[in-house]
Amino acid sequence: MVSNGRTHGVSSRSAKLGIRSFRPLPMIAFEELLAVAYKKERMQSRRLAKGAALTEHAALVRTLQKAAGEQSLRDFVDARRAEQIRNADALRSRDARRAERSRPRRTEPEATGWRGWFDGSALPNPGRLGMGGVLVGPLGETVEISIAAGIGDSSAAEYLALIAVLEAALREGAAEVVIYGDSRVVIDDVSASENAGIRSLAHHAARVRSLIAQIGDVRLQWIPRARNARADALSRQALDAARASVEAA
Repeated sequence: MVSNGRTHGVSSRSAKLGIRSFRPLPMIAFEELLAVAYKKERMQSRRLAKGAALTEHAALVRTLQKAAGEQSLRDFVDARRAEQIRNADALRSRDARRAERSRPRRTEPEATGWRGWFDGSALPNPGRLGMGGVLVGPLGETVEISIAAGIGDSSAAEYLALIAVLEAALREGAAEVVIYGDSRVVIDDVSASENAGIRSLAHHAARVRSLIAQIGDVRLQWIPRARNARADALSRQALDAARASVEAA
């Protein structure tokens, strides 16, 4: 009982004098704390260690306890670590997106069978028509088409060029063909249902569908004009040849 009284008396006197009871430092490894501390916090802890004659570990604990506020130091460290992991994941995702954007993109999908390119020209528009086409086989065999095709507009010229390439593919016995063209009008029109296409081009669309059905596996792929240079040159070459023939006559 006397001992309890003495203890109580000491505690009472300590309280009156404003002396705080000793609070043991949380047992978290210095390296773990250092890994989650911000640069500013590490600088503050070094100044504290020097000014208060504390170990670097103790100074960093006190600095991070202050930053944690009401949160326990363990929970604070775990939260910081989770934040670092999220930031690292976000950085990796960003780098992956950048790498994907910088990677050269193939405009034309790889094809193991036959490949074709078509282009049509009208000079003026409407006017004289020229058809150009290229068909390349899996072994490198090549068929080039350059034919004048009467009078019409550019869409008719494009359709006639596509028909010429399909007819060449049928003659060559191709069973799988990827055909590229820079005319969205024609490619979209072929893909549309029969009653949803352009009425003035319906007969051309019907011919294209018939040829596709005879060949089997045919895919039409739009490409930019810059990647259709050879077919374009052949269509213009047909117009030049037709004009020269007229002038010679």
